[in-house]
Amino acid sequence: MKKLLLITVWLLCIQPSFPWGFYAHKQINYYAVFMLPPEMLVLYKTNIQFLSDHAVDPDKRRYAVAGEGARHYIDIDHYGVYPFDSLPRNWHKALEKYGRDTLQKYGIVPWHIQTMLFRLTAAFKEKDQVRILKLSADIGHYIGDAHVPLHVCSNHNGQLTNQHGIHAFWESRIPELLAASSWDFMIGKAEYISNPVSFTWKRVLESAAAADSVLRIEKELTTRFSGDQKYSFEPRNGQAIRQYSTRYCLAYNQELNNMIERRMRQSIAAVASFWYTAWVNAGQPDLKQLINKNFSEQDRREFDKLNAAWLSRQANGKDCD
Repeated sequence: MKKLLLITVWLLCIQPSFPWGFYAHKQINYYAVFMLPPEMLVLYKTNIQFLSDHAVDPDKRRYAVAGEGARHYIDIDHYGVYPFDSLPRNWHKALEKYGRDTLQKYGIVPWHIQTMLFRLTAAFKEKDQVRILKLSADIGHYIGDAHVPLHVCSNHNGQLTNQHGIHAFWESRIPELLAASSWDFMIGKAEYISNPVSFTWKRVLESAAAADSVLRIEKELTTRFSGDQKYSFEPRNGQAIRQYSTRYCLAYNQELNNMIERRMRQSIAAVASFWYTAWVNAGQPDLKQLINKNFSEQDRREFDKLNAAWLSRQANGKDCD
């Protein structure tokens, strides 16, 4: 009987954590839609469920595409100390200085966001509805990742400071606990970004500056909670699993002075503004007059492939979560 109980507890403890987490990424894309002008809402509001559901495709792609993982983070502390002036903000200059292998090893999220903006702008120019929607969902994910402090430091999951699990704690557990009941995501209007490179690096540096607080505050808080206070068995997806207790989550969120809500709000505004910027740069095409409005069988097979790869849980490269 005792052995059976131990096995049951072990099974409850190994439930997978969902990489922001799946919930937060979906919320970011969802609420970004409401910041768009009417000329864009005609497309985005109609397809809001797709944009929300497929906000997590890039995370699934990490299990199917070699090199995808590097697009989600940057271990910026590898390049010196804040504000990391030795690291060129321009991709070609960074490539010339450090080489592709080094950049891929330590992450390329700030530069990949610019690539995605270029592709989305091209899709708007071509009036290709399928590509607009797929690229909009994808760029929202990468922008969201750039706002997470633990995506912008090498100690991404507390593995260097005996804080393993802090990544999912910060970007999954707390948003899932507090966002729906306590946080406000109705923000305002999307704004045109005149210098996307500068905007992106500003947000990345903000994340880098916050990483120390994210880790230090959790480390200090742990000393004030016993093990059975820090963790508890609580319901999730219809099952009781061992996770950070509600009390511990609330205390951490308070110590962070609501940092996670602020970064989610900033992510939402940034995603909407990048969508809007791509549309403006494409000449503000009439989104009621689009071509290629239906997903092809190939598109559906691609989505199925991503889901199957994700379920296999064999990530290519570094797993940030």
